[in-house]
Amino acid sequence: MKLPRDLSGETLVRRLCKVWGDTRIHQVGSHIILQTETPASHCIAVPAHNPLRVGTLNGIVSAVAAQRGVSKENILNDI
Repeated sequence: MKLPRDLSGETLVRRLCKVWGDTRIHQVGSHIILQTETPASHCIAVPAHNPLRVGTLNGIVSAVAAQRGVSKENILNDI
């Protein structure tokens, strides 16, 4: 599946919080810190850039998918 080229960090954070149950903990500079407790505790930093670089987006989506035990396509379909 092709990664979106025009996705902002804020949009990604909103979708991860709404659909996947992440919680926005705080922001340090231009990085938003998200945390989830299901299935295990996991923190990830998302840059608040517009748009996100493709490699950065791929890394974030890969980390979220691996932590949840789903495919990257499942995460991308919900964004």
